[in-house]
Amino acid sequence: MSENARRGAARTSALIPLAVAAALLTGCSTAGPDAPPVDFGSTAGAPAPATATAAPARSAAPERVLVPAVGLDARIRPVGVTADGAVAVPADPGRAGWYRFGPEPGSARGSAVLVGHVDGETGALGEFAALYDVRPGDRVEVRRTGAEPVVYRVVSRTTVSKDDLPSSVFRRTGAPVLTLVTCAPPFVPERGGYQANLVVTARPLEA
Repeated sequence: MSENARRGAARTSALIPLAVAAALLTGCSTAGPDAPPVDFGSTAGAPAPATATAAPARSAAPERVLVPAVGLDARIRPVGVTADGAVAVPADPGRAGWYRFGPEPGSARGSAVLVGHVDGETGALGEFAALYDVRPGDRVEVRRTGAEPVVYRVVSRTTVSKDDLPSSVFRRTGAPVLTLVTCAPPFVPERGGYQANLVVTARPLEA
């Protein structure tokens, strides 16, 4: 993880919108990274299908995500939507949340979404702060309950205003991808905190 990304300190929480109907990603704490990293690639995806309320059929729930090149290693738990209409994020910045109303990692179609805090209330950076250092081709492994791990390669990293995150991040159709989302600067306390999302897209590694 870069020295720039390690300058985090955190106190209050914010709501970071992720455009899936009215749902929001419950955001990170105060200003950790000073600036977003340089983008590469583009956020993969097709237009989102019509909104549905039922979760897709399941085969193997994800339990751990690893990106060895940047030292990311986080346990995963399923998350849903809070009473405020927000996508819940584990309070522990060392954990990741899998959005259980979308595809799971290893699905044959759609975008499997993992979310995590960039920093926490103690000032420590979260595991997803390591996403600031990923590069094209970095390996992402998702270990699953009762199934073989699935492996992806990073193809893009983009910083998107919280108001402009494409709905395709949560799509349930189209080519399969893994999408990892965390908070990104600028941090504006009077506007509720972080004003952007860092979105990393990875495609399945060909067998």
